[in-house]
Amino acid sequence: MKKITFLGMFLVAFCSQLVYSQQLETNAPNGLTFYGTASSPISSGAVVPAGKKYFWSSGITCGVADSTAKEGTYQRYGNTKVQAESILKNLLSTLKKQGLSFKDVLFMRVYLAPDKFMGKTDYQGWFDAYGQYFGTKENPIKPCRSTLGIAGLVTAEKFVEIEIVAVYP
Repeated sequence: MKKITFLGMFLVAFCSQLVYSQQLETNAPNGLTFYGTASSPISSGAVVPAGKKYFWSSGITCGVADSTAKEGTYQRYGNTKVQAESILKNLLSTLKKQGLSFKDVLFMRVYLAPDKFMGKTDYQGWFDAYGQYFGTKENPIKPCRSTLGIAGLVTAEKFVEIEIVAVYP
């Protein structure tokens, strides 16, 4: 009896998610179809047309924000938002060299480490930087995304690392 009740609850939850999930209008140049709720800043899923070629990046961290700032200071690399903006600009440049743009991004994996100067992980700083590039009038694409809170990155002054997967037109 317990197995049936659990299975029934699972099916109700799963089917209700399907009802609320809808195809999002994106006009993706590569034929991607994104699914999710219109109010969400990310997509719940996506469909890639058969035969498409992918671009995968490694995890990228930020560059130096202020070369005059001493190592180990907040100013050297900046806060989470500054670091995320730096990484996103770097990724955009990398995509452009491949003939791609943020409109071609299918998936992002974002690692956020605690800001040692704030004493906590700054999710809002990341969300603010992301919102400048995705789900905007200029770029309505809202890629699928995972944002993971982790213990730390390569140095204690770096708080963000981003990986992307894009699809060629």
